[in-house]
Amino acid sequence: MGVFVFLPLVLPLTAWPVARLAELHLHPRTATRLLTAVAVVMAVCSTLCLLLLMVVGTAQLPGNPLPDGWSDPEVRAAVPHDGIAGRAAIPALAAVAAACARTLWRHRRVTRRARRALAGVRGGTVAVLPDDAAPYAYALPGAPGRIVVTTALLDGLAPAERRALFAHERAHLAARHHRHLLAVHLAARANPFLRPLRSAVAYTAERWADEEAARAVGDRRTVARAIGRAALLSGRSAAAPAPTLAALAATGPVPRRVAALLAPAPPVRDWPSLFTAAGAAAWGAAAGAAVSAMSSANSAVTLFLVLQTATPL
Repeated sequence: MGVFVFLPLVLPLTAWPVARLAELHLHPRTATRLLTAVAVVMAVCSTLCLLLLMVVGTAQLPGNPLPDGWSDPEVRAAVPHDGIAGRAAIPALAAVAAACARTLWRHRRVTRRARRALAGVRGGTVAVLPDDAAPYAYALPGAPGRIVVTTALLDGLAPAERRALFAHERAHLAARHHRHLLAVHLAARANPFLRPLRSAVAYTAERWADEEAARAVGDRRTVARAIGRAALLSGRSAAAPAPTLAALAATGPVPRRVAALLAPAPPVRDWPSLFTAAGAAAWGAAAGAAVSAMSSANSAVTLFLVLQTATPL
């Protein structure tokens, strides 16, 4: 395996410029799906890398439950600095497991609290909260999903802007953006180098919903006005209450979203040419994820064969 076993731990650094290029040049739908897939692949590969390091690096420690043959010098030679790497991998893996478990627990708790809070609110897929609530809106996933909006926000929007608002939130539900957001949140917990992808997906998911709302309403300027006015109304009051889903209740970088809506619609082509900025982002992300996956697979297969040879029958 050699030093290649460490490659999946640092390859997410290459995703930083790719995330920026994807935000700027790819269609939001393509960017969201691509960056989510890249983040998940790299997070899985880096976690597998830590697991391999722990197995090899701790096999020679006294009292471990692993077979004695796994502590042979031939096995330890497969990983550079096996003792240091193995001991460091133990707390790193524990931290990854704890962070991911905490993220899943918080996501489930917030979702359940939101559903309980809306249990007595009338309405099917739309729940309108009374005047005493702060102006905000968000999409609550479920079976079926619901759009939560306050009258304080609706009163501040024109009829066309209200239609844009509901179209935006329906787009979140239809495309199941909460799954993309949860996936990149977990990936960022598994490898902190993937945090720029988490921020990028939070933005591109909002842009995806903006484009779907513009297509449904038929007027990009109306959607831009709805976003700007909703942000102004939300900024004058307290933030949305705790029982909301992270990122979906936020407005995101509003000036960038408004500027994008005032510009021509982005091309719908899913996979651009390599000889463009968008193509460089897409192919670069795919290449980084492929190299990380191949490095992890090569290390896993090599370690399996080495351990199989060292294990007595």
